Amino acid sequence: TISSTAEKVVYLVVFHLSFVMFVWSYWKTIFTSPASPSKEFCLSKADKEQYEKEERPESQQEILRRAAKDLPIYTTTASKAIRYCDRCQLIKPDRCHHCSACDICVLKMDHHCPWVNNCVGFSNYKFFLLFLMYSLLYCLFVAATVLQYFIKFWTNEYAKFHVLFLFFVAAMFFISILSLFSYHCWLVGKNRSTIETFRAPTFRNGPDKNGFSLGCSKNLREVFGDEKKYWLLPIFTSLGDGCTFPTRLVIMDPEQLTVSSQNEPAKSSGANQSFPTRPLSESQNRLLASDSQSVESGPEEENVKSGAKRHIIVSLES
Repeated sequence: TISSTAEKVVYLVVFHLSFVMFVWSYWKTIFTSPASPSKEFCLSKADKEQYEKEERPESQQEILRRAAKDLPIYTTTASKAIRYCDRCQLIKPDRCHHCSACDICVLKMDHHCPWVNNCVGFSNYKFFLLFLMYSLLYCLFVAATVLQYFIKFWTNEYAKFHVLFLFFVAAMFFISILSLFSYHCWLVGKNRSTIETFRAPTFRNGPDKNGFSLGCSKNLREVFGDEKKYWLLPIFTSLGDGCTFPTRLVIMDPEQLTVSSQNEPAKSSGANQSFPTRPLSESQNRLLASDSQSVESGPEEENVKSGAKRHIIVSLES
């Protein structure tokens, strides 16, 4: 009949479309090379030679501080030291980590995924999320289409065992991928990586797990881009360069529940983007500024002296 023919056509279209998007996203996740820091984060030849000659950590840190004074970095190690990779011999940008499996520093590294045999980071995080989403939809589609045969098997009606097995496999993968996809959706909403969830980035005023959060909407656009028509396609549309991230100073008083923010002028990274190449217009690194230079003033200083709990969140007003 016409209705059954139309149903078959819809079935085939949905099946092939979901399969194509699944394979496309999986392919992009696997074969997109992890992005590494640019050359500006590498030490000069003179600084590198001097760094290698020095044996005292204090002297080495002084060399790194001098080399990093004009770099857009706002995070340090837990001991307030410059984040430096001895293996790659470069100063790590914010959210950059060294992957022991790939043996390179990866921008905005989330984790090394053995299922795709690749690092998931700035260059392919969107592809990884789409891969999870289309895998989820594909498993759901398969499970839904064989559900009737699964029911027939348990009602003593004729049904092939391999179809029953297919349902169990699709259902198990659906449950597993759903938990992973939900977790990464939560990470996107909070603008965190998996590494930052377990080890909060350290800013000038201390560790802050929400240090790069701009609000759910902006966090989403940071990964998927400004144009929503490209969100569901596995093409690179993430904002920024992976080395720098927009920042804003937010001071929170948990007793009064008041929030004040300091706005900073932004540089546009494109004609239609408000996402900056560098997080602040100032080239001087706030982390490397002297302790006498404070970013707060007025009543907020009294709160610090009185020991009030405060959180520093770095973002940028668009």
